[in-house]
Amino acid sequence: MAAVVKIGTRGSPLALAQAHETRDRLAAAHDHLTADGAIEIVVMRTTGDRIQSGPLSEAGGKGLFTKEIEDALLDGSIDIAVHSMKDVPTELPDGLIIECILPREDPRDALLTTGAASLAELPTGAVVGTASLRRKAIILNRRPDLKIITFRGNVDTRIRKLADGKADATLLGYAGLRRLGRAEQATAILAPEEMLPAVCQGAIGIECRVDDDNARAMLAAIHHAPSGLRANAERALLSGLDGSCRTPIAALAEIEGDTLSLRALIARTDGSEMLETARSGPVADGIALGMDAADELKGRGGSDFFDATE
Repeated sequence: MAAVVKIGTRGSPLALAQAHETRDRLAAAHDHLTADGAIEIVVMRTTGDRIQSGPLSEAGGKGLFTKEIEDALLDGSIDIAVHSMKDVPTELPDGLIIECILPREDPRDALLTTGAASLAELPTGAVVGTASLRRKAIILNRRPDLKIITFRGNVDTRIRKLADGKADATLLGYAGLRRLGRAEQATAILAPEEMLPAVCQGAIGIECRVDDDNARAMLAAIHHAPSGLRANAERALLSGLDGSCRTPIAALAEIEGDTLSLRALIARTDGSEMLETARSGPVADGIALGMDAADELKGRGGSDFFDATE
């Protein structure tokens, strides 16, 4: 049978796991999508996948993992696109919308080491591999004695590089390890107080065309409202800071009852300065809280805060 829904995704093991979760949730919510072949997963290679060395921040930052997939959405080659929300720019192409956020996984960072049990226990001069400016800046702020090197590749690649002795430690999103059944690889799970996560880390977003009423109706059935509210607050902060992969920004929104709490920080790329703030208020005010936190951090940091310091 011809596919009723075509899902666009990157081809990494983690991206495929997220696409399969989306497929399974759609099939569980809609009887007409349970037949074999009703949902097709279309794998695409993005610009970010083609860059295998050097920091992504030097190649254009956010959008590197979404552009080709969004182009396919716009030309009708696919019906929906599944993204890690931390890779999605705050401004979407005209005609596209993030219609659905799946239940968010654990947003914390996982530390993987070859011996030490924590960041604090890494010996002086230990080598930490990461491609994240956020992780680099926070680590150097807390441990300026450590050496940071660029670690690129998917989860398996980075775990293999660590095992091969190319670094003494690395950090990965705990959500990704859990989705891949690799949670046991983590040496420690870092509390947000020690390593505040990336904006929307652990959240899966599903994008479609604004004028595709069928896709939007199907996605509405699997949207997880609390995760969406948390994502909206964090992305409002990011938008207010004009954030991209070129700027070390971290945030985490959490909901308890009718209250949304937001923690946020910005850091200089060399870790020499880090500014933090927090907001709390009604869940419905999440976007306003994010924007207000961004205004405060911009005011405290000044116009040159994100200028290169290395």
